[in-house]
Amino acid sequence: MSIKKHVKMGLSALALSVSFHAMAAEDPIKVGILHSLSGTMAISETALKDTMLMLIEKQNAEGGVLGRKLEPVVVDPASNWPLFAERARELLEKEKVDVIFGNWTSVSRKSVLPVVEELNGLLFYPVQYEGEESSENVFYTGAAPNQQAIPAVDYLKNELGVERWVLAGTDYVYPRTTNRILETYLKDQGVADADIMINYTPFGHSDWQSIVSDIKSFGSAGKKTAVVSTINGDANVPFYRELGNQGVSASDIPVVAFSVGEQELSGIDTAPLVGHLAAWNYFMSVDNDANYDFIDAWVEFKGDEKAVTNDPMEAHYIGFNMYVEAVKKAGTTDVDAIKDAIIGVAVPNLTGGIATMMPNHHITKPVLIGEIQDNGQFSVVWETASTVAGDAWSDFLPGSKDLISDWRAPLRCGNFNVVTGKCGGSAEVASN
Repeated sequence: MSIKKHVKMGLSALALSVSFHAMAAEDPIKVGILHSLSGTMAISETALKDTMLMLIEKQNAEGGVLGRKLEPVVVDPASNWPLFAERARELLEKEKVDVIFGNWTSVSRKSVLPVVEELNGLLFYPVQYEGEESSENVFYTGAAPNQQAIPAVDYLKNELGVERWVLAGTDYVYPRTTNRILETYLKDQGVADADIMINYTPFGHSDWQSIVSDIKSFGSAGKKTAVVSTINGDANVPFYRELGNQGVSASDIPVVAFSVGEQELSGIDTAPLVGHLAAWNYFMSVDNDANYDFIDAWVEFKGDEKAVTNDPMEAHYIGFNMYVEAVKKAGTTDVDAIKDAIIGVAVPNLTGGIATMMPNHHITKPVLIGEIQDNGQFSVVWETASTVAGDAWSDFLPGSKDLISDWRAPLRCGNFNVVTGKCGGSAEVASN
């Protein structure tokens, strides 16, 4: 074969290679959106789906990432926990998404967890949760207990003088594990068993008359009493309505909620609830230019001047921007490359600070206590002096206090026991 023919064949192969890579570069980055758009959790999760669509639209308007557009792939797991696993598998195996943003409840996240680990997917989880878990395939951008529950209890105890505690939650893993942490923490602080009341109700619970009556009775013992609420979803609407019906005011028995934000309050008359509290890492009322820009963008996207923002929306904002920066840093959407690249990535939050992805796949966040106003917004009454790094494992549970999570080489362990010097595995321990 002549040299000339060799050169032609080489040039043809080069052209084919260049053409293939050009086509590959034009393939979209597929972003799975796994949020309930129907059922009991739609009241909270629909806004998160729309948040992701807004963020993707904005990123595409700026040229996408690595010259590639982002393509949202939306599915509805319909507040059905096993269906979350099926939809996650569909996103990863059929749709071939590069990343998933989704879930609200911990039971839905735990349904998805084995799927993303088996198929080596990436999940960004934007809601406060109970901790006691660490996965190489999950990035927890919501609050861990030390970024919400523990500071809220400290505020009630130190600032309001609370001595009796009602731990009221929806009956699933997040409230039960969080309350187990809080019960241990309170007892360590000298609180007696008789001064702790614990109550669980199913998802969508609507008849709160007897429970609120029990709370009133528990709070009539002459000691300052508060409700720490891990009630989730649309059950919050009748719960707060019944508080108003029975005249339970914030001055008598304050409620601090971990799952009630601006979105949930938009559906009820907030006048009787003025003074009750919520603990989050973001409130719509925060006075910050970045927050105002985010609110303006949201209002425009929704076409609704009354549209509200909330904490999990900010968590998706942070997680999405962290993912974009990690893709740029890695130069690829390859899952294993992103796992390495994202640790240490820092992006602005919406409260005027910086969020950083830690080696345990949790982020740094400020902690804010907000008081409900009659317009459905929150007035910030307390906040941490700086951001707090999320703990994957609680310091207040015997099975967890010796565990750390670090997904960097060479450790790459989600539950490393600092006493035994051994790694217990890549996901949760048996405490759940």
